[in-house]
Amino acid sequence: MVMAGVSYQPGTILRETIHSIRNILGDSLDDLTVERVVIGVFYTGVKLSNGQGGLCFTPIKAIPGAVCCPSSARAMPASGELRGRKATAFLEEMFADQALRRALGIAVLNALSATCWQVRPPMNYTLKTGANALDQVIIPGEGQVVVVGALAPFLKVLKRQDCRFTILELDPATLKKDELPFYRPPEDAPEVIPWADLLIITGTTLINDTLEGLLSVVKPGAQVVVVGPTASMLPDAFFRRGVNLLGGTLVTKPDELLDVLAEAGSGYHFYGRAAEMMVLRLSDHGGTI
Repeated sequence: MVMAGVSYQPGTILRETIHSIRNILGDSLDDLTVERVVIGVFYTGVKLSNGQGGLCFTPIKAIPGAVCCPSSARAMPASGELRGRKATAFLEEMFADQALRRALGIAVLNALSATCWQVRPPMNYTLKTGANALDQVIIPGEGQVVVVGALAPFLKVLKRQDCRFTILELDPATLKKDELPFYRPPEDAPEVIPWADLLIITGTTLINDTLEGLLSVVKPGAQVVVVGPTASMLPDAFFRRGVNLLGGTLVTKPDELLDVLAEAGSGYHFYGRAAEMMVLRLSDHGGTI
């Protein structure tokens, strides 16, 4: 169900979030630089000059022919020259149609969002750290659940509760054998999503520009959740498009986190040590951090 006055063009959520960050940080945004960058096997992370950190999924499979030095160089041509660059430069390169640049831009965007929460605590939504979005989701007993992405923790719960669900996933090889009967290819999204009473979407859809299209066909009244470290940013643009809950990650110790990522670490290695899960939702009573 398309909401009046809201654009569902690909990339608009990211562009609106950048605009919100500029409004909050003002001229101070231009003074922020990126102090460290790590592009890990599973996640890409950054640390800003103000000490804030941000994460994004590393889209390895989205890099065509990433099997030799020449193709890798084309994917990330500024390697070795990223330290000290202005944060705004990463935001400007997010829309260059290169997956690694998009991931780096989103990681910076998430670090800047954390900066915004320090400068201006949430007012129209709540931010709860140490909370897992999985625990906040109400699974409809008789309703239809659609999961976009191979979100293993959610799928485990759905299978245990014997729910009616469908999985939309780019790569069916990421699914377990007992999950394949629930698989549908991404091109079936316009047919499948309008039937969902609960829609759970991986934040990596921000990288491949599919999130807005998915949200444009959600039926009225459906519960919509976007989860993952990639979706760890100011939530207003999501909420305007019907998202009820955003589950992300707040970086608490950027240097320790980046050290873990540099050693091919994943969430199992950094949660509770260098980062915490967080949940953002709309509130009529003001927000806290």
